Amino acid sequence: MIPSPSLRARVSQWRARTEMSPLTLVLLTILFIFVFDNSTFWQIGHGMFAGHLLSFATYILAVACLMLAFFSAFSFPWLVKPFLAFMLVTSAITSYYMDTLGVIIDRDMIQNAMVTTVTESKHLITPGFVTHVVLYGVLPALLVAFVKLRRFGLLRTLATPVAGLVAGLALAAGLLMTDMKSYSSILRERKDFMSSFQPGAPLVGAIRYAKMMMKTANVTVAALGKDAAKGPAYAKSTKPVLTIIVAGETARAQNFSLNGYDVPTNPLLAQMPVISFTDVQSCGTATATSLPCMFSKFGRTDYSFAKGLENQNVLDVLTHAGLHVEWWDNNTGHKEIANRIPTRELTHTENAEFCAAGECTDGIFMQQLKEYAATITQDTVLVLHQIGSHGPTYYLRYPPEFEKFSPACRTAEFKNCTPQEITNAYDNTIAYTDAILAETIEFLHSQEQLDTALIYVSDHGESLGEGGLYLHGSPYFMAPEVQTQVPMILWMSPPFEERFSLDRSCLGTKKDLSLSHDNLFHSLLGMMDIETTERNAALDIFDTCKNTTKVVEN
Repeated sequence: MIPSPSLRARVSQWRARTEMSPLTLVLLTILFIFVFDNSTFWQIGHGMFAGHLLSFATYILAVACLMLAFFSAFSFPWLVKPFLAFMLVTSAITSYYMDTLGVIIDRDMIQNAMVTTVTESKHLITPGFVTHVVLYGVLPALLVAFVKLRRFGLLRTLATPVAGLVAGLALAAGLLMTDMKSYSSILRERKDFMSSFQPGAPLVGAIRYAKMMMKTANVTVAALGKDAAKGPAYAKSTKPVLTIIVAGETARAQNFSLNGYDVPTNPLLAQMPVISFTDVQSCGTATATSLPCMFSKFGRTDYSFAKGLENQNVLDVLTHAGLHVEWWDNNTGHKEIANRIPTRELTHTENAEFCAAGECTDGIFMQQLKEYAATITQDTVLVLHQIGSHGPTYYLRYPPEFEKFSPACRTAEFKNCTPQEITNAYDNTIAYTDAILAETIEFLHSQEQLDTALIYVSDHGESLGEGGLYLHGSPYFMAPEVQTQVPMILWMSPPFEERFSLDRSCLGTKKDLSLSHDNLFHSLLGMMDIETTERNAALDIFDTCKNTTKVVEN
């Protein structure tokens, strides 16, 4: 349909009346973003500056001036509209996750988003999200595109952005200098304040992510543990050893009844001779960081994305020692951990029982394991990377018959569920993990032709609404304990204990010690009697529980 001449004339008249300079359009956009996309920022600031309104206003004005300086650099007539449209849509997206879920979009969160899958990410695209982005991003961007820009001479066109940049920086500096001591103190103590600011925090995060990726674009992987060799335990028997490492997903220790939770989420494991370590801290709060870190030789304080890529990990060391190592994945990939070992991608397996809608529950592992175990003829390590309790669609992580706690939230829109419904859905995922681990242990126990063991540890925890936070990925400095405290469970068959001279009662005395992902690299080597200079005995939880005189029976 072609607009009538009269309609085109009215539109032209309206555009003429709203004609404005690029700098004016920049200022209006900044105002809009400040008002509509920074609810959490305003809330935190109001609490921080309570009783000091003038100081708060001065600081806000300084931040606005910094935004003016940055936006002015893009305020050339041919550039300003696409830039502002991008800022509006970006701020709308990030503000939704910040204001509704408490998710901070920093470098690590951007990294996590970049390695996620379409299947996983689609659960975050909810009707509420779409509505928010359209109202506060798309529509304002269309208005920006519609506005007619006032034309100026070449000199003024080129000089105005520079003037806006210089003026913004100067004003921001002057305003901050009025009480720099107080402002710097507040920012040091409350890093969550500026981390909630849109679009500043996401932009800084994106720049940091880009720098990180450029620095690691062409890495050379350094060999690790080339001296690794099997210890004397392997000469005690001709039976192959099978050790299963279960890398859990989004399981928090607080919701494991093995650790004292008052909801029976571990009824099956509670009946088994397992050791549940109750105080284990994760390396990170998101899979992209925590998973490679937990398999690396570096502790949390020393680990970096670059170090993870530039150095082999414990799976490589086990391979150097002569063990056969494989990675089986029912999640979003191995994050470069398994680049040098065989892998299996199970996420898209065609299986009517365990797989639907493009993803599988963790029951898919058992079918594969039963077939694989019969073929094992050498000492083997299998890593099973679970989908576990990954949200927000907790209800998709377990079969319908495992909905033991109800009513359970059955949507990704948490605002449509009560806190108890969200917790129930999450607890159902933990109960299903309990069933998967128990079934795996029962199967391993039945494999008389193998010496078997299983160790389970989650990559990070999860927030279920505590303090207004949901999901995970909070910066570690401000992450609540529910995102950093993870379950770790150990089971060993009696032949495995005997072969490796491991004292179960001794290990049981360590279940409440303060441990972390830092211990995993060294403990796996100690548990499987791998001799290498890379093992740090002080971090090996098995080191002092080697019993060379007797073995405690199961």
